[in-house]
Amino acid sequence: MTAMQPQPPATALLRTLYSLRWFAVGGQSLTILWATHGFDMDLPRWPLWGPVLLLAAFNVVVHLRLAHNRDAVPAEAFAHVLVDTAGLAWLLAWTGGIANPFASLFLLPIALTAMALPRPWAIAAALACVSGYILAVQFGQPLPHLHDHFSLHLAGMAVNFFLSVALFSYFLLRLAASRDRRERELAALRERFVRNEGILALATHAASVAHELNTPLGTMTLLLDDLDTSRMGTDGADDVATLRRLVDTCRDRVRSLADPADPTATTRVDIGRVLEHWQLVRPAIVLERSGNVDMHARVDRTIGHLLLALLNNAADASEGNGSARVDLRLQIEDGMLDGAIRDYGTGFDAQAPFLPVLFRSGKPDGLGVGLALSHAAIEQLGGELDMEEADGGGARVHFRVPVGAGDGHREPETMR
Repeated sequence: MTAMQPQPPATALLRTLYSLRWFAVGGQSLTILWATHGFDMDLPRWPLWGPVLLLAAFNVVVHLRLAHNRDAVPAEAFAHVLVDTAGLAWLLAWTGGIANPFASLFLLPIALTAMALPRPWAIAAALACVSGYILAVQFGQPLPHLHDHFSLHLAGMAVNFFLSVALFSYFLLRLAASRDRRERELAALRERFVRNEGILALATHAASVAHELNTPLGTMTLLLDDLDTSRMGTDGADDVATLRRLVDTCRDRVRSLADPADPTATTRVDIGRVLEHWQLVRPAIVLERSGNVDMHARVDRTIGHLLLALLNNAADASEGNGSARVDLRLQIEDGMLDGAIRDYGTGFDAQAPFLPVLFRSGKPDGLGVGLALSHAAIEQLGGELDMEEADGGGARVHFRVPVGAGDGHREPETMR
């Protein structure tokens, strides 16, 4: 569920200009050598080689700057555009000015800045390119006369056309891919927003229900305390003790819902206590536990909610297929809690959406909140969650979430 964050547009433009600048240095060098040696044109050497060498040196500095992986701001990217525009204007001025077939390359910086930078910077880049074009025209030095000058000009126009087609096609395809990626991100955000709205409504309703349940739970506690277990058999006394533990668990859950939310404080729970409460509610399920996690390790309460939701789903799946077994593996490595929960049900529907829809359940008596709450917990913790078919039938849910440095662990062993 995690994804690599995209680069800011200014940083992406900086890297694009860096790559194109090396192509420009190579292309300009070959063009100068081709014109001076292939056509014996009497061109001024240093006015042409000077900016090429300066651009190469500038790109070395840019390489060192990009190695620090520091994001760029629009002003920095615009400064790089100015450097490239000035270099192009200088070279065109010494090679025919407006008569140079490569004069249309001024359009490339305009297109790049329009794609990557805010409107004021794009307008400034357009004005800079127009100024460079005017200066190249105003101070352009005519090329030496050649008998096949027109043929050379046509060849240059052809090269410039194919180069422009390649560059513009490449960057327009990048723009389309970026647009599609943004649309997918927006669709995912809209889906997440709808789900979070439902979870918020569920939380509000849960707080109201918690207040309403507090009184009957207190009455049930008093009634259980008044029961005389001495007149009951062993089975009856055990049932009363189980009922008392269940009522205590429900009362603790209700009180936790009424706790004030403090964003600065992290409420932590024991993993072993979470599993103990779950086994009390689902006594018919055999939970096979393994891993190196100390059952006294304290983790964020959200991880406890995640475990309960996933274990309940796994238990329902196993019972629906006539099995009473659920496997749980918990391991802490490098500050990450790595968990896997395997059920022995019929497996999951491969055509069902990976992100569940709140309040829609595939179980006849399901509320449709288990997987939705699991995904919400994973997003809140900054972790990952995926599902797959298990060997031999059933499904396996794997998750990884960060835990605090103080969480303990022990050597791997199998626990029952």
